[in-house]
Amino acid sequence: MNDIEAELDDYLTRYAGTLTSYDSRAAAELWGSPGMILNDQQGAGVVESREAMAAGLEQSYPVYRRLGLASVGYERLGHQQLSDAIFLVRVRWLFYDSDGTEMTDSFAAYILRRGEEGLRAFVCVPADDAEKLQALADKKGVNLFE
Repeated sequence: MNDIEAELDDYLTRYAGTLTSYDSRAAAELWGSPGMILNDQQGAGVVESREAMAAGLEQSYPVYRRLGLASVGYERLGHQQLSDAIFLVRVRWLFYDSDGTEMTDSFAAYILRRGEEGLRAFVCVPADDAEKLQALADKKGVNLFE
């Protein structure tokens, strides 16, 4: 494993840890400003600050708790260096219940930039998270919009 692979895995491990612990502020610290979520359904959403990112994450936590999410893991599927400091990273996120059983997964791509603070995400392109979250909710009988 080369240096950037270790650095990317460290970043993804820390990010997964913030999701597992429901620590929105720590998760937001792993993002640059502004951050962008770009998807097929809603188009592009720009989050202007880390405070706004943390607030947005907080809104999703009640749903994850109702679904029984206990921990998050990942598989780094690949990466490409786009410039000296910018990387495209493809990730498969793995979501587990309290028994360690995989509940669902989700694929996403991120554009990360290495700066003085280390790697930070600036763009996320989720591939299937909305569909997979709805399928899990249907399976568990959870209304996502309560």
